[in-house]
Amino acid sequence: MKIYVNGALVPEEAAVLPVSDHGLTVGDGLFETMKVVDGVAFAIGRHLARLRRTASGLGLVVPRDAELRDAIESTVAANGPSVGRVRMTVTGGTGPAGTSRGSGPPTVLVQCAPATVWPATANVVTVPWPRNERGVLAGLKTTSYADNVIAYSYAEARGGDEALFANTQDNLCEGTGTNVFVVVGGRLITPPLSAGCLAGVTRELLLEVDPSIEEADVPMSVFATVEEAFLSSSTRDVQPIASIDGQSLAGCGGTLTVAARDRLAALQARTFDP
Repeated sequence: MKIYVNGALVPEEAAVLPVSDHGLTVGDGLFETMKVVDGVAFAIGRHLARLRRTASGLGLVVPRDAELRDAIESTVAANGPSVGRVRMTVTGGTGPAGTSRGSGPPTVLVQCAPATVWPATANVVTVPWPRNERGVLAGLKTTSYADNVIAYSYAEARGGDEALFANTQDNLCEGTGTNVFVVVGGRLITPPLSAGCLAGVTRELLLEVDPSIEEADVPMSVFATVEEAFLSSSTRDVQPIASIDGQSLAGCGGTLTVAARDRLAALQARTFDP
């Protein structure tokens, strides 16, 4: 496996960072994950646009898009046809032993992996810790991921494939790496960005190709009784939800879920960079 580290492609065992890199010491960084189809990173332009928005929110200066795109494409090409996903990570670079940043350039890493094989449907578990929709990191795709790790472990211990967060207003927010769509009263709804959820690239594409989707707050009291629901992400695409906290959804994989999935698949068949 070849890893891109600050301009060079190196064997995985030679990919090292200084112990003072702030991505390691204080979690000061961001990342983007893209699925790879036939050697091409899907929706790379949109992912780079979101990376730049996150960098702006963190106050990080990152290389030009052309340089980042070349890093992704060259790493995918170097790792051959088995690549199914690619992740770019950018950190604040080396810094002092504290929270203030150093003056050096950012660290840029690119890693490849086979495609994740997700189950056909997902069992989800709501967790007792809320997302803070007013927090400084709300809506940013950062490497400060410990809360997601804890939540995912909580869900796995209860038979779940994904953990879902409410926000401080007790409205549905998001999963650890997914956006959530629900059908309530025949309406297909996803939480608005003001709920604190990440502006997922797949979420964005679904809103564009499926005009039936509404953005609206979903109280957790309603979420427990939804008719059908699904998760979206760059590697899951559209994944129907089979159960919520152990309660099966009779409408799993229903009409609106299938319609959204088919519209997304049609878009992906037309272009690699929508």
